[in-house]
Amino acid sequence: MERQMLRAVMEKLMEADRILVCDKSVDPKFELGAVLKYFKNKKPVLFNNVKGSNVPVIGGMFGDREIFYRMLKISHEERIFKFMDAVANPKPAKLLDKGPIKENIITRNIDITRMFPIPTFHEKDSSSFITAGIVVIKDPETGKRYTAVRRLQVNGRDRLNILVASPMLKNQIERLRERKKDLEVAVILGYDYRFLLASQFSSELYGVDKYEIDSALRGEPLELVKCQSVDLEVPAYAEIVMEGVIPYNKLKTEGPFGELMGYYGGVADHPTIEIKTVMHRKDPILQVSFPCREEHLSNGLVREMELYMHVNKFAEIKDVNVTIGGGCRFHGIVSINKKLEGEPKSVLIGALGSSKDIKHVIVVDKDVDIFDGDDVEGVLATRVQGSKDIVIVPSALGSGLDPSHNIQEVTDKIGIDATKPIGEEGVKFEKARIPGYENIDIEKYFPNF
Repeated sequence: MERQMLRAVMEKLMEADRILVCDKSVDPKFELGAVLKYFKNKKPVLFNNVKGSNVPVIGGMFGDREIFYRMLKISHEERIFKFMDAVANPKPAKLLDKGPIKENIITRNIDITRMFPIPTFHEKDSSSFITAGIVVIKDPETGKRYTAVRRLQVNGRDRLNILVASPMLKNQIERLRERKKDLEVAVILGYDYRFLLASQFSSELYGVDKYEIDSALRGEPLELVKCQSVDLEVPAYAEIVMEGVIPYNKLKTEGPFGELMGYYGGVADHPTIEIKTVMHRKDPILQVSFPCREEHLSNGLVREMELYMHVNKFAEIKDVNVTIGGGCRFHGIVSINKKLEGEPKSVLIGALGSSKDIKHVIVVDKDVDIFDGDDVEGVLATRVQGSKDIVIVPSALGSGLDPSHNIQEVTDKIGIDATKPIGEEGVKFEKARIPGYENIDIEKYFPNF
């Protein structure tokens, strides 16, 4: 029985019949990604026969909210408080002498293009891309570790581009560039739900070692081993680890790449990674994520925690949803138990100010299912009058991942109060209901449903 990481959760997913197994030959260029996209990245798919390779590929692992909860052993209702507790009470990881990731160690004649079937997803993508790689670095001065999912453009046998978007990583590279020093790095593939989720907590905001957040979420220490050629630690049960350095003085053009919301990202010079060592398990499984739902769902779960923290002081909050349709960052829906007429507007102000990425926020009553698009659209149609219920904040700080933001580098933010009035007027907005409907057992009527 596996201890941690990908194979451990694959066993559980197989037992629950939640993985589709594809034995038909698929081309890693376009075809593999097309299959994952067909299922909207919500269905784990294991590809056993990838053209040109004997390495199986798994994708679609992290795009379904309910599977995420199941693998984390949490309920939807308790998720926010579990995440808060992990940040407030991180737990130490455990360093082992050896682990399965060290079953194969390659230091010479490295060619990742031959070793692994790295996909090309879209017709205008500049190259094949590693999209599921979790990058770990260590601050040379403090020794603190940082992890994040970064897209990695394949530039050849042992060369990658790394998209540097976070201010923390940019500053780290800039400081080392001034000192003419390279930055050691490792790319981790073949992990599980807790490891991905932990990587999405902001290092700048929380200042916590994400391996320790993982241990808190896991309820046991994350098990690590030392890398072979760099001073970093990686999960002992990962599938593949690429070790190397980010040279202080080398940039290469990266992009375009089809990413968030289905648009191509920009083209720019970014740092490179020179791979020095590849470690992998016996019969490794390559983990991929079709851009970008899988990473962004986990990021959205963390953003829901942060949104809740920002608005909870203004009203009694029932739930929050940072929607998948809004890229798990642009759209927020907040359900409240409205007691005073001013509460929805206060919640809107708090929500719109909670992150530069949030662009549109809707506040609804507790009788609305904020994870049901039809329910939300229904109250937009029946409980909103534009002249008094819509708030517009023009020319605010926004996200560079929004193409409309990039025209003038500012974003108009919109808040919508879709709550019903308090008191007698509110009675007119009560929804018709069937007593006992919420407890209906449809299999009683259709046993094979």
